Amino acid sequence: MENFFRLVDNEDFFSRRCIWVNGPIIVGAGPSGLATAACLREQGVPFMVLERADCIASLWQKRTYDRLKLHLPKQFCQLPKLPFPEDFPEYPTKKQFIEYLESYATHFQINPQFNECVQSARYDETSGLWRVKSVSSTGATRNEVEYICRWLVVATGENAECVMPDIEGLSDFKGEVIHACDYKSGESFRGKKVLVVGCGNSGMELSLDLCNHHASPSMVVRSSVHVLPREVFGKSTFEFAVMMLQWLPLWLVDKIILLLAWFVFGNVEKLGLKRPSTGPLELKNTKGKTPVLDLGALAKIRSGDIKVVPGVKRFNNGEAELVNGEKLDVDAVVLATGYRSNVPYWLQEGEFFSKNGFPKMPFPHGWKGNAGLYAVGFTKRGLSGASSDAVKIAQDIGKVWKDETKQKKQRTTACHRRCISQF
Repeated sequence: MENFFRLVDNEDFFSRRCIWVNGPIIVGAGPSGLATAACLREQGVPFMVLERADCIASLWQKRTYDRLKLHLPKQFCQLPKLPFPEDFPEYPTKKQFIEYLESYATHFQINPQFNECVQSARYDETSGLWRVKSVSSTGATRNEVEYICRWLVVATGENAECVMPDIEGLSDFKGEVIHACDYKSGESFRGKKVLVVGCGNSGMELSLDLCNHHASPSMVVRSSVHVLPREVFGKSTFEFAVMMLQWLPLWLVDKIILLLAWFVFGNVEKLGLKRPSTGPLELKNTKGKTPVLDLGALAKIRSGDIKVVPGVKRFNNGEAELVNGEKLDVDAVVLATGYRSNVPYWLQEGEFFSKNGFPKMPFPHGWKGNAGLYAVGFTKRGLSGASSDAVKIAQDIGKVWKDETKQKKQRTTACHRRCISQF
């Protein structure tokens, strides 16, 4: 606490409202932030969660499509200390997952400070503390606050900001252009020719959803992609892979999975979907690129209801010119071009995080930096990776907290006895 008073002489300490946080600040109230908060609660460590939106898990609540379900079985997606309800299906819906997160926050008494947009966070060498500047907004009221803390947990995750591609003519395109984060249902695109830019899990699912609502989607496939069945032999492909990895090397598991995929789908390259030379698990481990788990899109591609097209060269009014010279009449464009970390925009630190907003150290070592800095949800391993980080972070902070709390109690007791002896 004595370090706090060293801040008084710093440049603008009294120019804004300052709040001392007795414990770590967690930036982000998504699944990663909630998991960390719950684990800290179990350790008896106080904390504060800052969230720029007005709700928990804003990505799930405000930036996902209606038909979304968890792609992996629920046992691989639950957060620490509290499993999914038993009556939930193996692949919970978006609504069910949000219900689970809200009950999780209630169970662990996690009450984030909402509408708090962190502008900057930097470590103050003089005091040995973190200075987190935030703008809080309630209606028309806007307040600037500076939080002072010893530990900072970055939980804004891999998907904080939309990636908008720079395609010639896109800004002048006459039809509707939206990012996948604003897509809810194909109902509003009924009867329209829609170009879906991107062929990851979102691109595939949105194309399928458009088909189901009687639109005519064309899906841009610019690079190679692994498409796997969601289940094999009645078991989740992911679960099957995890089971095999207990006994077999990764390269062999990759070969087995691709053999099973060929058995289920046949040669998908004939459909315009070229597979990468690297296996799906190795590619996930080394590049963080997630394979597509098919939910029915391949059947629509095979029937011609979803058209696979190469990259877009430029847009011209209501037309898209492809890199192969083909021209498509298009009514609307959906950009399933993914998301990125926003950490470089606000965290003033250059040792732990790289310029792309991810920790420099790969999993499983990317959870702890220097000077009380931590990261959760940047493993490129989904909710299970975030949960693993959350447990480690809470244990690390909890050990220091308990040791120091114990020492303070001992000092207080000793001082009290000396005072009594003087009378």
